[in-house]
Amino acid sequence: MFADLTPLRTSADYRRLWFGNTVTWIGQGMTTLAISLQVYDITRSPFAVGLVGLFTLVPLVVFGLYGGAIADTVDRRKLGLVSATGLAVLSAALAVAAFAGFHRVWFLYGIVSLQAVCAALNAPARSSMIPRLLPAEQLRAANALNSMTTTFGTLVGPSLGGVVVGLAGYQTAYLIDAIAFSASLYAMWRLPSMLPERTGTKRASVLDGLRFLATRPNLRMTFFSDFCAMILAHPRALFPAVAVLWFGGDAKTTGLLVAAPAFGALLGGVLSGWQGRIRHHGQAILLSVAAWGTAIALFGLTRNLWLGLLLLALAGYSDTVSMIFRNTMMQVAAPDDMRGRLQGVFIVVVAGGPRLGDFLAGSVADLTSPTVAVTGGGLACVLAIGLLALYGKGFRRYDALNPTA
Repeated sequence: MFADLTPLRTSADYRRLWFGNTVTWIGQGMTTLAISLQVYDITRSPFAVGLVGLFTLVPLVVFGLYGGAIADTVDRRKLGLVSATGLAVLSAALAVAAFAGFHRVWFLYGIVSLQAVCAALNAPARSSMIPRLLPAEQLRAANALNSMTTTFGTLVGPSLGGVVVGLAGYQTAYLIDAIAFSASLYAMWRLPSMLPERTGTKRASVLDGLRFLATRPNLRMTFFSDFCAMILAHPRALFPAVAVLWFGGDAKTTGLLVAAPAFGALLGGVLSGWQGRIRHHGQAILLSVAAWGTAIALFGLTRNLWLGLLLLALAGYSDTVSMIFRNTMMQVAAPDDMRGRLQGVFIVVVAGGPRLGDFLAGSVADLTSPTVAVTGGGLACVLAIGLLALYGKGFRRYDALNPTA
């Protein structure tokens, strides 16, 4: 039942990269919270804090696709080093400004925008490295371990950041983040050169990547299935309202609702050993997305807080299972010279899908009620993934022993 640690045992390069990414995610989680707190301290405006997300989202979406094309053109190791160095320098700049007493909102907005650009360049490079470090049969286990890294950082980083800011100020949180990047930089420095395995002389382009995706139905289905969950059944924006209306709670209750899916997602990585026995990854994705939608629909009907938290944790667990198999399919079924661009599309989906889901859930709740928005969204997700299952016969038959894009 537990996560397969074979990639960590067999590959020193992957082990260093995994450890470095884990430390970096925690540090970035600290900085993300610290920036939000600092913006609020300066402005006392929730709207100003919300703009931090906008200044992050736009560069991620815009540069996500181009970052993937660059990763399919240059040495991915060098791209990873340069972009990670940029992130470290930006965290150091935040620390220097805080130590100097330079508290300007426009400066913080500029930094988070540049951080998003560096992250959009770093993620495709880092993700496309992994299939070059491990054999295909270990990629599923590696993706499970990677999911633990991101979820653990998301859970622990902000919590630790709040403690550090409270005890030692913003400058200390930013400085710790800058130092934490040394683990990731060292791991990438030790990697061999990773030029893409080009199948021709034509320069990699975003449009070529999209054209490739348009001709690969199984890879397309991985994105469509994720849209079903993230757009139709994503109730995060309603958590503050349902905490009060359904459970008679407050901000602490909202925090529990936000943490429950993340806790379930972490369990999805920790308890991922059984996934190694699954050959039909397409079926696993369809079932896990349907499980997400079902859990969200039932959450919309319950008025017991602990049952609601359990259902949200089950949804988070299901989402991680889907993500592990989707990433594995992209890494195995796509040629090396397309992996960066597919990861770029993945970044756009991951960044944009939940925001569209927040907008849809909020709009439906305003027009009807939070119950209709949450339960109706969950049922719509189940219906949509069922229609995709009927349409995608090849996706249902996808066999990890004979992968086809």
